[in-house]
Amino acid sequence: MKAVRFHGYGDADVLVHEEADRPSPGPGQVLLRVAATSFNPVDAQIRAGLLQQAYPLALPHIPGIDAAGTVEELGEDVTGWAEGAAVLAFLPLGGPGASAEFVLVPAGLLTAAPTGIPLADAAALPAPGLTAWQALYEHASLVPGQTVLINGAGGAVGGYAVQLAARAGATVTATAGPASAARLTAFGAAHLVDYTATPVAESADRYDVVLNLVPTGPDQSVGLTGLVADDGVLVSATTPAPEDAARGVRAVRMFARSDAAQLAALVAKVDAGELTVDVAARRPLADLPALHTEYAEGTRLGRTVITVP
Repeated sequence: MKAVRFHGYGDADVLVHEEADRPSPGPGQVLLRVAATSFNPVDAQIRAGLLQQAYPLALPHIPGIDAAGTVEELGEDVTGWAEGAAVLAFLPLGGPGASAEFVLVPAGLLTAAPTGIPLADAAALPAPGLTAWQALYEHASLVPGQTVLINGAGGAVGGYAVQLAARAGATVTATAGPASAARLTAFGAAHLVDYTATPVAESADRYDVVLNLVPTGPDQSVGLTGLVADDGVLVSATTPAPEDAARGVRAVRMFARSDAAQLAALVAKVDAGELTVDVAARRPLADLPALHTEYAEGTRLGRTVITVP
């Protein structure tokens, strides 16, 4: 099968589009014929060797933690799925990824794909959608009527977080550049802060929930904590931030995990027209090394889907 993989850690040029052995499913596994994966910044961190202690890899390694495709073959004892079923999964970060024609997936991670959008586009949902869901509902315990600040709302996670928070009855303030303003307003953001013109930490407002999606230095992190209302919470998917015990402010450094039930809930929202899967670009599998190079050079990729022939 065709795959993109790396045989050693390094810059984007370690990625090679080449032939690899097609895997066979073992007990509890499903062989997925991949329609698409998507690019996540964590893919670049793993490739560069920055997460070796947390996620040790067997090399050569195929990246790609989002998977959309059809069931090709069932392993022993797998029930509930049939060959040809269209499915999604958020793959384990330390296991083989979906930047290949086929990938093995633990059956318990699979969720039926949305029916109202192309299967390949659905690859833009699992990792960022689950990050937003878990940040808001698990870590922030969001309830209707609260105020939410989403710092770095212009990315994929931010777009889903704006939609989920607004649908949950929260008043959403989104920080993003001018290019994202119209999209975030359409997603339900009530207020926009142009971070290129106004540092977010200078805001005079305070929020029940602050969700941080961009890396911040120590001073910026302290500033974000200062934006949280008394007894509120700061959830960061990037850089740890300090708590403020005197005001009852919690600070949570979160790590997204795969959860098939939560992914199914996101899919249901997509099919109900309550959640938009936003795809910035679609690129073929052979372009994945170039995509990593563009990211390293500072290109803002948006949610890019990598289609697999």
